[in-house]
Amino acid sequence: MANYSKVASIIIFAASIAAMVSCRKESSRSTGWEYNNPKNGGFEVVPYKEPITGPGLVFIEGGTFTMGRMSDDPMYEWNNIPRRVTVPSFYMDETEVANVDYDEYLYWLNRVFGTNYPEVYRKALPDTLVWREKLAYNEPLIETYLRHPAYRNYPVVGVSWIQANDYCLWRTDRVNEMMLISDGTLDFDPDQKNENNFNTEAYLAGQYEGLVNHPKRDLNPNGTGERRVRIEDGILLPKYRLPTEAEWEFAAYGLIGNTHFERVVERRIYPWNGTILRTDDKKYYGSFVANFKRGRGDYMGVAGNLNDGAEIPAEVGSYWPNDYGLYNMAGNVSEWVLDVYRPLSYEDVSDFAPYRGNVFQTRVTDAEGYLVPKDSLGRIKYREVTEEEAMGRFNYRKANNINYLDGDYQSLIAVDWAQKSEDLNNTNKMYEYGTSSLISDKARVYKGGSWKDPAFYLSPAARRYLDEDMSTNYIGFRCAMGRVGGSAPGKKK
Repeated sequence: MANYSKVASIIIFAASIAAMVSCRKESSRSTGWEYNNPKNGGFEVVPYKEPITGPGLVFIEGGTFTMGRMSDDPMYEWNNIPRRVTVPSFYMDETEVANVDYDEYLYWLNRVFGTNYPEVYRKALPDTLVWREKLAYNEPLIETYLRHPAYRNYPVVGVSWIQANDYCLWRTDRVNEMMLISDGTLDFDPDQKNENNFNTEAYLAGQYEGLVNHPKRDLNPNGTGERRVRIEDGILLPKYRLPTEAEWEFAAYGLIGNTHFERVVERRIYPWNGTILRTDDKKYYGSFVANFKRGRGDYMGVAGNLNDGAEIPAEVGSYWPNDYGLYNMAGNVSEWVLDVYRPLSYEDVSDFAPYRGNVFQTRVTDAEGYLVPKDSLGRIKYREVTEEEAMGRFNYRKANNINYLDGDYQSLIAVDWAQKSEDLNNTNKMYEYGTSSLISDKARVYKGGSWKDPAFYLSPAARRYLDEDMSTNYIGFRCAMGRVGGSAPGKKK
């Protein structure tokens, strides 16, 4: 009996120690001052474990891979020479953005801006006339494809690169608004109009109030006792955006499914192993794994035994996902990515987080250094960084770096420095846009094959481009988001 009493005493003592440790407040490793204590200044450090995965997104664990051509180049474009790069971990939409998703966006724009700024809504409308063909009858799709519930879960098309980017920004604000509502900080406000609408940056800058529900407690002894959510709270998510070309290609291959202790078992041509376009699933053996054009005049196969079962784009969750769980990374619709197109980008871009298209910006401030008021649509104003502001830096010297190494003066073979103008953008001179080339600073990359393409374009390495303000009936998009923190959930060195 005495032994049981001794054990019980030890357990009670251990529990007491654990309780004391758990109740002990965290202090600074640098100064020893206690965090979250208004008595000593109230510097806050909130508990934080892992970032929340945004709606619709799938985690893509990054790593190194060989980016570039995996098959013969019948076009002799030589624009995707193989090169090893590293892509940081990020998130990507499980499927393409569907018509119902874009319709929700259009409805919100019309509700908030339709009365005073109807041009905002009109600017966002997809071009449904992309379905017209000079010698084909596609007129019904002009009226039905975007709006009819039968096509609700089909990928949105007729959307330009600019429109896709605008959608990503809108989605960021709607998701972050819901994060604050779920946190209890804000309440639902269906009466938002014009500039009085939730914008993440405007909220953080103190230029949007909203319907406050339960504000955060302000531990600053000089404060009011209440405060809005800050970025340091870890509640708000990073921006939704288009994936970079490298991210899209990396995610499409899904190499996580064919690696063993850092050894790539098979370098894939498509988002799956092997060279055939049919599944080896016993239940669906022989079925096509993507929606593409098998041959001239064959978009869907023979009646009674359709090969891919879709004469136009199929629903966004159709066919088999790749090893990351992403659907239709080959076929269905091609997809816009963030990059500006250049033939030699694969040789020029950084080998870490490759990307061409940086135009560095900063927020507009007044003479005293304070942010100017937000614009009429409720957004914070930005401008390009000046050369004077970049002076003395070694990582960049100007705002617009689209033409770096491919279109600027330094990349020209013969430079007449005596005739050098103040404008360093020489893309037109280098590529003769409109004469011998369609390449300009508005040429944006799109990736992946589509329902109108042959099998060659199903390879993630294939590259094509189109002007950022143009659209087609075979290009859609999906969103991505950068990951904050470690490269993989729960993994620490």
